[in-house]
Amino acid sequence: MKRENLEIAVGIFVLIGILALGYLSFRLGKVEMFSSDSYYVYAEFDKVGGIKKGSIVEIAGVPVGSVEKVTINERYHAVVEIRIYGSIRLPEDSIASVRTKGLIGEKYIQITPGGSDQYIAQGGKIRETESSIDIEEVLAKYVFGKI
Repeated sequence: MKRENLEIAVGIFVLIGILALGYLSFRLGKVEMFSSDSYYVYAEFDKVGGIKKGSIVEIAGVPVGSVEKVTINERYHAVVEIRIYGSIRLPEDSIASVRTKGLIGEKYIQITPGGSDQYIAQGGKIRETESSIDIEEVLAKYVFGKI
């Protein structure tokens, strides 16, 4: 009888450990099992230079969403689908910019909110965008005297 109780206790302990490991795997992998309160907006850029699914979207250095998908349209511009947390409302005249963390860090999208009283709705578009700056292109122009 004592041995059965010990085996049941060990089994429960192992099961709790597996569940905790699974939960941490999902949280650290930023996978959401249950839908959260969020909405999607789109932004069109000439160049996104390193933005990919999962890239962070920030306002004033604070994460407010993530990139869900990057595609190309018929005009050969990059269209970025952005998931914004539901608690954040973006003014209609917001500006989306592709930025780099540090000198050679990861790329992210920085949103600068405008002053409009109107807000971008679900599926709406951020009209003003600033594309990624290609350092190699700038250096090449400088070296060959085009600047």
